[in-house]
Amino acid sequence: MRVDLRSDTVTLPSLAMRQAMADAPVGDDVYGEDPTVNSLEERVAELFGKEAGVFAPSGSLANQLALRTLVAPGEELLVETNSHIVRAELGAAAVFSGITTRTWQAERGLLNAQDALAIAKPDSGPYLVSTTAIAVENTHNFGGGTIQPIEEIRKLHKGAQEMGLHLHLDGARIFNAHIASGVSLKEYGKNFDTISVCLSKGLGAPVGSIALSTKERISKARVWRKRYGSGMRQVGILAAAGHFALDNNFARLSDDHKRAKFLASKLHSILPSLVDPAHVHTNIVGLNLVDLPLSASEFAQLAKAQGVLISALGPKFARLVTHLDIDDEGMEYSAEVLRKVLQHALMSK
Repeated sequence: MRVDLRSDTVTLPSLAMRQAMADAPVGDDVYGEDPTVNSLEERVAELFGKEAGVFAPSGSLANQLALRTLVAPGEELLVETNSHIVRAELGAAAVFSGITTRTWQAERGLLNAQDALAIAKPDSGPYLVSTTAIAVENTHNFGGGTIQPIEEIRKLHKGAQEMGLHLHLDGARIFNAHIASGVSLKEYGKNFDTISVCLSKGLGAPVGSIALSTKERISKARVWRKRYGSGMRQVGILAAAGHFALDNNFARLSDDHKRAKFLASKLHSILPSLVDPAHVHTNIVGLNLVDLPLSASEFAQLAKAQGVLISALGPKFARLVTHLDIDDEGMEYSAEVLRKVLQHALMSK
């Protein structure tokens, strides 16, 4: 058996999704004439209570398009230290938009509004960098799928408004946060000026993210999308997968959350310091290997030799991500393989 827990991006489109893609009405999106992508952009914007959206081939580009409309070159974006925008987008904000960043640190990426507001420096004059926007990631990837508390989001929104700052939501896994917390998508939406949402993670589409905001900002984002080389033509073939994902793969995200909790509980029973199941609320399990006599990459290689693929994201940090292509049998098998690897490593200490 082969079980791929590296990411929820590895899912393959089902036959039904492929058929929906094949049947999609299409047109030239650069001319605004693709009906399927137009309807998807409108649909997702409505879900979050936003005026408009623009389809992008990746979550990183959706983030960068949104940030480009909020922060001018030479101005400052505040983000959490381990957020995707600063750790996994290869300096795109600086390279493409001349945006400088400063960070605050949070345990498991968990938002405390005051941490961000305390370091914000808007209107700093002609000799110092001025803060223009704050970005929040929900769920927080490297924090282990952390759901940001809506109370802290509201506090951040209130404080940002008082300081004249914009807010961006990196919502790559916002659908997971919504399903696990019960907070409505519109409630998340009303607290942010721009939002990026991904359709190719938990929802299982092969490609696609959407940046959301006002009509004015999205019009500007389309120009930048073209400028960055991502003007697409008959993109409805991809957008149809997004529609199918929203129609069929939304409610089942709770299954991924249960399976992640199952894995965390099994691994915790072998080595409690590895993971706290109480911190696993969505589909990501972060493993702290500090008490094991092997690195994360060695741990990943040993698991891979028995058919279980996991991600090594640091010398002593590994990540497991559940998704729609893994069933209960796959979970049982993964748990058993990882149990054997851990027990063997502990015996060799």
